Amino acid sequence: MNKDITFNTDALLLGIGIMELPMNCVVVISEGIAKVRELPEHGEYRIVTHQGKIKRMRREEGEEF
Repeated sequence: MNKDITFNTDALLLGIGIMELPMNCVVVISEGIAKVRELPEHGEYRIVTHQGKIKRMRREEGEEF
């Protein structure tokens, strides 16, 4: 699940309905944009920044042998 959420920066409020979210996810906020990403069952999520701003979110999956 990839979902972008906009929020009111004047009121400094972010509203997320938790019933709509996956069981395991991460919410990342940068420059007035919130993104929800489902976490892989086996793997990692890397967040790459440049000059204090999020440049890339990279999902790497794998499985044990």
